[in-house]
Amino acid sequence: MAALKAGNIVPEPAPAAPAANVPQGVELAGLCKTYSGLTGQAVQALSDVDLNIGAGEVVGVAGPNGAGKSTLLSILTGFLAPTAGTARVHGLEPRAYARRFGVAYLPELVRLPPHWTVATALRRLGELGGLSGETLKQRAAAALEELGLAEQAAKRVGRLSKGNLQRLGIAQMLLSDSDLMIFDEPSNGLDPVWLMRFRELVAKLRRPGRLIVIASHNLDELERLTDSVVILGRGRVERVVRHSAAAQSAAAAGVFRLKLLKPCGALAELFPGALPVQGRENEYKIEIDAAALSAGLAKLLAAGAVLLALQPDQSGLERAFNAAVEETR
Repeated sequence: MAALKAGNIVPEPAPAAPAANVPQGVELAGLCKTYSGLTGQAVQALSDVDLNIGAGEVVGVAGPNGAGKSTLLSILTGFLAPTAGTARVHGLEPRAYARRFGVAYLPELVRLPPHWTVATALRRLGELGGLSGETLKQRAAAALEELGLAEQAAKRVGRLSKGNLQRLGIAQMLLSDSDLMIFDEPSNGLDPVWLMRFRELVAKLRRPGRLIVIASHNLDELERLTDSVVILGRGRVERVVRHSAAAQSAAAAGVFRLKLLKPCGALAELFPGALPVQGRENEYKIEIDAAALSAGLAKLLAAGAVLLALQPDQSGLERAFNAAVEETR
C-alpha cells in the first residue's frame, strides 16, 4: 500500500502513466460526506456536489468557515471516502489514484518533527515518496533554491519562522511530479515578497495534464492565481466563477474607485454621487454603469483631471462570493 505522510501522498513505485482515453481532471457526482457529531447527530459536510474540473487548469476553492472546503480536499487526496456519490481523479477513485500516481499536497498547517533540519525534512519526505540517490538530491536542491531556503538547509525545523515553515511545506511538494497538486491556504505566513514569488511558482507549475487546486480565504490571491473558483456554502457548490465572466460583470455596473493626481473642480459636476474615500487623498467611490462612467471620464479628462487609477470597488469574484454567502444565510 501507499504510505501517507503530512504534506504528501506517496505513490507506489514505478507507476504507469494514465491511459490516453481516461477522462482527465476531477469529476464529482452527487458527492456527499456525513460525519457523526459528538452527540451522535449526523453532520452533513458535503451534500450533492456535482463538479467537473478539466486537467491543465488552476482552480480555486473558497467559502466561509464550515462550508466543506477541507472535507472536499480530503476526499480529493484520498484521505477520506465519500458517504455517497462518486469522485474520480483522472478516471480513478481518489485513493486509488494517490496510491498509483501520488498527490502533491500542502496541508493548511505544516507540522514536521522540530529536531529535523530543513535538508533532513526534504530528504526524508522524498524517501517516503520513493525517491533516492541522485534524483532525490537534485530535486531537493532545486526545491530549496526555488523557495529561498538553501541558506537555511542546516536550520532545525522548530526554529523556522512561520513563513519559512510554509515555504518548506511548499518545497516538499516540488519533490513530486504529480499531475494533481493541492494547496490548502498556501499564503499562510508568506510575506508580500513571497506572495509574489508564489504566484510566479504557480505559473511555472502549470502544464497541460496537471490540475492545481488552491483553497484559500484570500479572494484577491485566488483571482490572481486561478482560472476559476468554486464557491462552497453549507456543503454545496453555490457557483463556479470563471474570471473572464466575473470581470465583465464587475465592469458592467456597480461601485468604482477613482483616484486623481490632484483635486478637479469638474468632478462634483460630472459625478454628483462621488464620495471621498476616508483616509485616501483624491480617491472617490462612484456608483454608476459603465457607459455613464466612460462618458463622464472623457469629460473629466478634457477638464484637465489626471487619472491615476480606476477599478471596481469589488472584483467580480468578491461580488459573486458575497452573493453566494448571502444566499446561504
